Amino acid sequence: MAFGWIDYDFSRAPEADRAQILRLADQLGYYVVWPCERSVLRTADQARNAGADLVILPAPDHLSPLELNAVMNVADVETVTPRFSFARWSSTQVTP
Repeated sequence: MAFGWIDYDFSRAPEADRAQILRLADQLGYYVVWPCERSVLRTADQARNAGADLVILPAPDHLSPLELNAVMNVADVETVTPRFSFARWSSTQVTP
């Protein structure tokens, strides 16, 4: 399952962004769930609660660098334009 995220304060064409996210998710073989519009939770928390394996953004700047880092702790991230893939952070621990 993929979590679609659009920053409506940043997006100039949210409906076009939504269509692009759905198209990319279809190409990657994912079903998209969308956040509750009234949620006050951070994107990372919403993606975790949804059980998403992937968060799809229209562009990297729809998340702040700190929020992108937080999302990458719980899911992979894909952007539509430019086409980028960010792998989830590894959770392995190094032992001496």
